[in-house]
Amino acid sequence: MTKQVIVSGMRPTGKLHLGHYLGVIQNWVELQHKYDSYFFVADWHALTTKYDKTDELKQDVLEVAMDWLASGIDPEIATIYVQSHIPEIAELNIYLGMATPQNWVERDPTLKDMAKILRTKEGQNSQISYGLMGYPVLMSADIMMMNADAVPVGNDQVAHIEITRDIARRFNNIYNTEFFKEPKPLLNKCSLICGLDGNKMGKSFHNDIKISDTAEDTAKKIMTAITDRSRMRKTDLGHPDECEVAFKYWQIFGSEQELETIRPECEKGERGCADCKRQLGCKINERLKEIRERRSYYETHPDEVKDILSQGDKKARARASEIISQVRDIVRMY
Repeated sequence: MTKQVIVSGMRPTGKLHLGHYLGVIQNWVELQHKYDSYFFVADWHALTTKYDKTDELKQDVLEVAMDWLASGIDPEIATIYVQSHIPEIAELNIYLGMATPQNWVERDPTLKDMAKILRTKEGQNSQISYGLMGYPVLMSADIMMMNADAVPVGNDQVAHIEITRDIARRFNNIYNTEFFKEPKPLLNKCSLICGLDGNKMGKSFHNDIKISDTAEDTAKKIMTAITDRSRMRKTDLGHPDECEVAFKYWQIFGSEQELETIRPECEKGERGCADCKRQLGCKINERLKEIRERRSYYETHPDEVKDILSQGDKKARARASEIISQVRDIVRMY
């Protein structure tokens, strides 16, 4: 029986953090065994907001690939490729862009969020580029290029898939075909993690723990995590559910037995926050030990990573070439 196809991508923002791992990658690792999986490094998407900041783009692509491979994405099972190495995506983007109404693009929540971030950084009078305006269509081309059945997403991203479904349906209606599938959102069953300061984890916020951080760096970072702000001394009664970061991390990395011990000790003032965080750092390092060992290997074998991407590019292009050939016939291109 032929497996259904899934597609998902990630912008090359450099070394990835625990938010990426827990929120996305560990789900991909599970899904790759159940679906015909295509995972791409979205370097064209990186240009929509950082077209003038490309000095580290090539290295960032490799950093993302190394984190994926170290975390368990298997290139023998899943197809890992670089978005810009599949020119068929750009051609499909043109066809889809011609058929997509302007107001569909303007109301897309992803575009609105990105535009808001851009204006926050560069001022309210900053101009949205043509490329950024077309982001929702390019995203749809990424998905439709492999004619995906589903797209792994979190609850907050379901609306982003709707425009792809709308575009696929419109294309089929215009050209009187049933060629493109309307991809369904495949909800991630994974943990979300906040940054060390209690806000969203992000590289630009300097509140992240990277997959590739050393054990020493991780231990130091964990000691800065926000805990129960009402506690001043170790003997003060604690409130685990009001612990803004540390106890939330324990709920992700700790076992049920450990949580059954930690909670009452905290509530009775028998567990200090510093000691708690030192133990937490050890727990996180234990979880990431094998991943970091694999990443160290890839860091010293970059040519192997490049070869994996090259092989993935070939596999992705083979499927893309078949699909774009059929699209040309459907559109009746010469």
